[in-house]
Amino acid sequence: MQNFIEAYSYANLSFLVDGLLVTILVSVTAILLSFFIGGLLGVVRFAKIPFLSKIVGLVVDIIRNLPLLLIIFFTYFALPQVGIKLSIFWAAVAALTIFESAMLSEIFRAGLNAVPKGQMEAGLSTGLSYTETMLSIVIPQAFKSMIPALVSQLISLIKDTSLAVIISLPELTHNAKIIYGQNENYVIPMFVAMTVMYFVICYVLSLLSKYLERRQYNY
Repeated sequence: MQNFIEAYSYANLSFLVDGLLVTILVSVTAILLSFFIGGLLGVVRFAKIPFLSKIVGLVVDIIRNLPLLLIIFFTYFALPQVGIKLSIFWAAVAALTIFESAMLSEIFRAGLNAVPKGQMEAGLSTGLSYTETMLSIVIPQAFKSMIPALVSQLISLIKDTSLAVIISLPELTHNAKIIYGQNENYVIPMFVAMTVMYFVICYVLSLLSKYLERRQYNY
């Protein structure tokens, strides 16, 4: 118990919270970017644009089958070799965005494919253009069915930020590692603290997903 009291000093907890804030900032930034890019890639694949859709599909499949850690190494260590040097923060954001965009694109594509084809035909028959039909009819319907899968993937993104400890991103796991690295008696208290913090954030998002799902099906 004494170890826990000492480990949870104001200075240590403040340091952990600083790391948590970085985790949240990286997650939110990557979520916004990957949501936009992933949605765009999903629409391109759904539209079956000659040549382009196949190229996008190939790139997405390659990224989805690579370890996220490899992509983090690539953005931080390999890109500078071709003249693109990113800070630790943006290297982590870039890696997460690349990986999650590929994952989200499949969710978007599956959601769009789930919308009955008659909806597209009905929109076009009323005089709407393809783009107008997609934006006003198809995508809104698809988005409702995608919500649970999207939230689940975003929860995974938050947990994946911990992998950026490998490039010394000062996020939650990194800061906890520094604290227990200075005193081995703080290992268990720090792991407990990390567990609680990650659990609270991810559990709140999972509750949000269930709430949105219940609203969608009205039960």
